[in-house]
Amino acid sequence: MGIAMSKPERGIVEHYTKSGLFDRIIGAIEKLGKTAGTIEPEDLKPVDEFHIGGIEATEELLAQLEIGISTRVLDIGSGIGGTTRHIVTRYGADVTGLDLTPEFVDTARRLTELVGLSAEFRVGSALEMPFDAKQFNVATLMHVGMNLPDKPKLFAEVQRVLRPGGKFAIFDIMQIGPNHPKFPLPWSSVPETSFLEKPETYLDAAIEVGFTLTARRDRGDFAREFFKKLSASLAGSTPPPLGLGLLMGEETQTKVGNMVAAVSAGDVAPVEMIFSGPN
Repeated sequence: MGIAMSKPERGIVEHYTKSGLFDRIIGAIEKLGKTAGTIEPEDLKPVDEFHIGGIEATEELLAQLEIGISTRVLDIGSGIGGTTRHIVTRYGADVTGLDLTPEFVDTARRLTELVGLSAEFRVGSALEMPFDAKQFNVATLMHVGMNLPDKPKLFAEVQRVLRPGGKFAIFDIMQIGPNHPKFPLPWSSVPETSFLEKPETYLDAAIEVGFTLTARRDRGDFAREFFKKLSASLAGSTPPPLGLGLLMGEETQTKVGNMVAAVSAGDVAPVEMIFSGPN
């Protein structure tokens, strides 16, 4: 039985759903000379780190947290499982991925099993999580908030499922200038499913439920340098078979171009925020 969804949530699922995604990922990997039986977690990195900065951004965010083999981590908006698998591989933690899009969850489960790792993936909304209270030590949110219309409800739900003093680490694209990016964008093709907010909106929602901000970094310069290197590496070349185009579809170049333009203009930027929950 599927979960009940609001109209914006249905639009978000439609935006991300790409039929046959798992098979297309495997087909792309095979074009690179791998077979299904020889695929390792690192082989998936070109497609499963669906955020600015890729694996470098993931590692730099996680390095600020205390994660070990006894840590229970909730990866909110886990997509096809890239960050979830990295936490399992790097730290040996007990990780659960939550995502609204069934296609992503199914692909995450199959890819994780394929590479011999163990993690749980659930279909569900970040605004109404299918978990009991006080289940997790750490929660992560990487480029997900732009699809969440109710930031206060997000923080209330995270506070509910975290154990006392738990950490909430965010790496989201936020509005820092006067202009909204042009559509389509990687997270939305239409205004009805885009909920880009200023950092202050996140901070106000966090404080309201008792979170304390312990670290913040505005990563606009990091993003611009990342895009500069990416552009140089792709100049004059055919896009590789395994890449984020498998997730973004036919408008990939336009979506990425609009986001790069907005970051370059200083209208949006990825922002890190780490919060500590109430004891």
